[in-house]
Amino acid sequence: VQLQASGGGLVQAGGSLRLSCAASGRTFSSYTMGWFRQAPGKDRDFVAAISWSGGMTHYADSVKGRFTISRDNAKKTVYLQMNSLKPEDTAVYYCAAAKAVLPVVEVAYDYWGQGTQVTVSS
Repeated sequence: VQLQASGGGLVQAGGSLRLSCAASGRTFSSYTMGWFRQAPGKDRDFVAAISWSGGMTHYADSVKGRFTISRDNAKKTVYLQMNSLKPEDTAVYYCAAAKAVLPVVEVAYDYWGQGTQVTVSS
């Protein structure tokens, strides 16, 4: 599975962005898809994950109620809708694919995209 993230950019606090992650390969629909982020000088942190069917999701506490993860298996794409953005959401955002069910740790993910920069100004 190859992953290509897009949709990042510069936005003011309180604004919204939607990230997309397009996948190649025939087995996209069998993978949990996740989003992680890495701020400068910090570790890469879990943001959200969605099961292969889209029926289950899991969010980090810091984004719960503001971010929504979704997927379209026909388009082989996973999305991250980010609302009410805060300066502390500034980071490079990565999408990833895992065989495990809704993992929150990096090591559980088998494939990674290249990352897209999100910058939230105050």
